[in-house]
Amino acid sequence: MKNYQFIALLVVTTFLMGSSFAIVKLGLPYSSPLLLAALRFILAGIMMAVVVRLFKRPHPTSKREWSKLLMIGAFQTAGVMGCIFLSLRTITASESSILTFTNPLLVVIFATIFIKARYQLYQWIGVLFGLIGVIITMGAQVELKIGLLFGFLSAVFWAIATLLAKKWGILFDTWVLSAYQMLFGGLLLLLGSFLLEQPFFVINQQSLFILFWLTIFSSIVQFAGWYYLLQNSDPGKTSAYLFLAPFFGVLTGWLLLDEPLKPSLAIGGLFIIIGIYLVNRTFSKKRD
Repeated sequence: MKNYQFIALLVVTTFLMGSSFAIVKLGLPYSSPLLLAALRFILAGIMMAVVVRLFKRPHPTSKREWSKLLMIGAFQTAGVMGCIFLSLRTITASESSILTFTNPLLVVIFATIFIKARYQLYQWIGVLFGLIGVIITMGAQVELKIGLLFGFLSAVFWAIATLLAKKWGILFDTWVLSAYQMLFGGLLLLLGSFLLEQPFFVINQQSLFILFWLTIFSSIVQFAGWYYLLQNSDPGKTSAYLFLAPFFGVLTGWLLLDEPLKPSLAIGGLFIIIGIYLVNRTFSKKRD
């Protein structure tokens, strides 16, 4: 892949990741949060499932493999996205995006504790920077809003899903994994909507456009672009630029929702961005 193509696709995918928080916030007046999340991922999952069937991608062949797909979907889509959508009821898109994208920092901590993984010193420095950023971002709040807890829980679920995907991902075709984890997660979100909230969806031009954007661009195009980058470039180099997602989350929150750029948010976000970069960056050894 040529350098300018890599950069262009990287900017597009991280922009779609980050801007989805503001788009969801725009959609909440028209829908209950869990139902909006469910509709987004059920539609995206169905579309991708049809595609992988048409292209005859290898599917799971046992109930055990399907159950692992369901488990990944429960954490990656239902857990992560459910918490994000719920967080946006009480906190800004900027705050939610920053908290959610602390997940690479938590991966280092969880992997060290549960699977005895070893990381470089600079990665632990990144974790420290990230945790300081979270404390600055959350500690400056006058009151502890429930949305802050949901925002942090989304990062916890994402970190768990990442470890599960690393453990079981080799069992599945990448596109099949993406399709069915979205579909299964969306179905769990739909169940959660009927159990945990009073579901509603107002059908009008604005709500349908928001749902269309979240389904096509923030789900299918985003996942396809990100997986393509990981498969066709150095994964370490690509993942290092994940810090762009919370940057775009703050930027679009400011542009689309007029969210204030608080000093605590800017400083905390900067620490988290540096932390994410250090955790994901793969430094090459110098040759003599």
